[in-house]
Amino acid sequence: MRVPFRHIAGHLVWSTHGSVWAIYRLHPGPDAQGQVEESVQGTYVPAAVRDEQLAKITHMVRSLSGAPRLFGLAAQVDPGEIALKMIDGIEPADTAPGTDHPWVENVEATLDLLDDQEMHRRTLWLAVPLETETSGLQMAASLGSAWAELAPLLGMRPDPIARREVSAYREQAARVEAALAGGIAFRPARPAEVVWMIQHTLHRGVAEPLLAEAENSDLYGGQLRDGVLRSPSYADLGQVRLHEGGIDPDLDDVGDLKSAGPITRSGRTAWWRINGGSPLGRRWLQVESDAGTGYQAHLALAECPPAVSQDAADLLAQLESLDFPVDYTIDLTLVPAEKARAQVQRKKNELIDQADQYDARPTGMPASLSEAARDLGELDARLSRTSVEVEVQSVTVLTVWGPTAAICDSRARALAALLSGADYRAVRPAGLQEALFTLGLPGTVRPGVVREFTQHQVSEDWALSGAFTLAEVGDPNGMFLGIDLDCGTTRPVMINVADAPKQDASASMGIVGDLGAGKSVLQKLIAEAVWARGGCAICIDRTPVREWATFARTAARGRVQIIDAAQAEVSIDPLRMFPGPEGRHYALSYLTLQLGIGPMSTNGEVLHHAVEHAAASENPSMHRVLQVLEEMATGEAGRRQDAAATLAGLIRVVATNSLAAMVFDPALPPVRLDASTAHDMIVITTAGLKLPPKAAFVNPEVLHQQPLEALIGRAVLYLIAALARQTAFEDPARFTSVVLDELYWLTSSAEGTALVHEILHDGRKHGAGLLAGSHDAAELGPDRGLMAYRALARTADRERARRGLDFIGLDPDDPELLRLVTTGLSPIGQKGREGEFLLTCPRQNTGRIKAVIPRIARIATSITTTPGRRITTPAPAAVEKPCGESVGAYPKGYA
Repeated sequence: MRVPFRHIAGHLVWSTHGSVWAIYRLHPGPDAQGQVEESVQGTYVPAAVRDEQLAKITHMVRSLSGAPRLFGLAAQVDPGEIALKMIDGIEPADTAPGTDHPWVENVEATLDLLDDQEMHRRTLWLAVPLETETSGLQMAASLGSAWAELAPLLGMRPDPIARREVSAYREQAARVEAALAGGIAFRPARPAEVVWMIQHTLHRGVAEPLLAEAENSDLYGGQLRDGVLRSPSYADLGQVRLHEGGIDPDLDDVGDLKSAGPITRSGRTAWWRINGGSPLGRRWLQVESDAGTGYQAHLALAECPPAVSQDAADLLAQLESLDFPVDYTIDLTLVPAEKARAQVQRKKNELIDQADQYDARPTGMPASLSEAARDLGELDARLSRTSVEVEVQSVTVLTVWGPTAAICDSRARALAALLSGADYRAVRPAGLQEALFTLGLPGTVRPGVVREFTQHQVSEDWALSGAFTLAEVGDPNGMFLGIDLDCGTTRPVMINVADAPKQDASASMGIVGDLGAGKSVLQKLIAEAVWARGGCAICIDRTPVREWATFARTAARGRVQIIDAAQAEVSIDPLRMFPGPEGRHYALSYLTLQLGIGPMSTNGEVLHHAVEHAAASENPSMHRVLQVLEEMATGEAGRRQDAAATLAGLIRVVATNSLAAMVFDPALPPVRLDASTAHDMIVITTAGLKLPPKAAFVNPEVLHQQPLEALIGRAVLYLIAALARQTAFEDPARFTSVVLDELYWLTSSAEGTALVHEILHDGRKHGAGLLAGSHDAAELGPDRGLMAYRALARTADRERARRGLDFIGLDPDDPELLRLVTTGLSPIGQKGREGEFLLTCPRQNTGRIKAVIPRIARIATSITTTPGRRITTPAPAAVEKPCGESVGAYPKGYA
């Protein structure tokens, strides 16, 4: 095959046909400095965002001129790329010699999970031909093209390009970039990326070079030396053999013949003498290279429906839902409104002539003529609406491929059938496969035979096709959370809550869903990743079965501290935990809350004196506060003596209760707060603690009448909240996630609501975030809008589903979204559908994902809470790898 270009200078490409192209990468993502240029949208976007995106695309199309070409290429993704993203930013751990970093096990499990999966990511490229403005440049282009034809025959290199010519085309490219500014984000393509476009096109169906390597490569670019542009040789890119309708020995019965070469080269054996079928039935292109033999099928879009709704018009964006990758190439011809209206007028005159001819026939005029006249009238009206409107004449080629001809052919038939169901007709013309293939190479001219597939649309209608749409969900790196369900092939989803504060975003996450929808499992996956990646997780567990304590003991064995409020094995005495003013503040606040007294009363003043005296002693403790009050009851006089005696009696009543033992028992060892060095997970279980009902907090009389256990539970909860807050904010350099499952229990009290409020408002500055789960978005509290990460699981109640959709930023009244949330996410009773969520991340991209539990025994054996289910983690080689199992599931489509 002949390489279509001879020189590359940055993003400028000199083709062998005499033209010069400027190639741009659309939706480029982070730049060289790691700065994100735009927020890539997800699959589900609000109507306002969709309209804004449509306006940007329409602006870009109207800014172009001539015959640009758009490439939508599905770049192959290697599991190693995912592994590199998972370890990005991880600091070496201070582990014992001979032991691995705790995150290594997660990375290896992800590599095993994604091995042999067909993964790709959509990339968009825009090639704009640059017009020559002077006769000198035109002559140079013609001579360069002619020499490019002769040089290979003479064994000579392509003619170099003069510096002035390079400068002239760079000025033209700058004008193109100025016209495109304000629309979709773009950047000039790198020389290695231009070469990758060729390599990708040639290696479909076999292992292809990775785009990730080209993005960071400085190779293949030409250099200006001695006043001319000299480029390296690109001849090795063309070392392939193209054979239209090539015979596949595994598909065709060719006997001992293992190559189609003798048949195709000499013709000594006719095709009908072997059981290979007619060449008209082998409508694919065989591409043979050093990497192997791949098969490609190219379909041209021959007919589009005359009218389609806006919600279903994004045909090219919907290609992502197929279970195989699809490339598309769109060759555009942009016609100004004035010229397009003249063409429409000629067509109208032709229709009038045809109508006059049909009037003379007995059958009369066919209905198609009146429909064509109506369409032309609408097109004329829309072109007359504004002078900046353009008509888009497009030739669209869709490409599928496979390692064998049978797979390639079946994918092509499936694609054509799906398109026909939407009233689009795609043809796979025999004899034109190589011509359609050539159209997909950057720098080539459009073959004249493909003009019959031209479609005519105005710019806004063509923008609805989704050609410029790029949908992603999650973060660029971090932990492997699961699989993108909006993509037909395997597309990993990653999130990095610990990195959010570094990007000036909140690290807090809210998860909403019904009972059994997977909220706790998602929280545990994220909490385990936080500590394994070098952070700390503090979990407040209210469940009677102490599920978080069970999970932490196995998932973070040796690096976990369990604080059981009911069993009182450790002390949370504030005077023993917090030295200095902090301990005195928390102790006084706890006692005033527990005893229900005002801090500015006589009792409050006496209590303040007792706390200060106890804190200044050699062994400060809450038990010492009781002793000081007893001493004051005997040593003071008057009202202070009475107040001290009363307070001592009340505290003695509380201290003798088993629920308050972890506050007043001086024999218990205090909780260690040096979590940054001692523990990676701290679990505080509150099973046994009772709280007053929510109605009691608004009526002091009802609150004072609550049982002693409820009042003790409320005060102890305040200390637990203080412990969580102090530990989370202790070391801003180390990320800490405060995990609160079933948040309604905590936010029903003023103390719990204050903890949630403080972490949401101040967590980012201290390198901390909240990981909250709830059955209703309203239970996340009034500050839930500050959560940057949001997940919505199955919610059967429609009102709760509406509040959940509003929480993640989608239209709560959209009937399709309501149906998805109420019945389409993790349907009950359907094995393999567990763990489905709608996920929104700080970049405001929302998509449907499936959380995947890694095949790691310490995680999988204790992460679920389904009664009667015991999770086992057999070796991957010993079991069948099904599609979509709930625990340790392999991605959909796993073969």
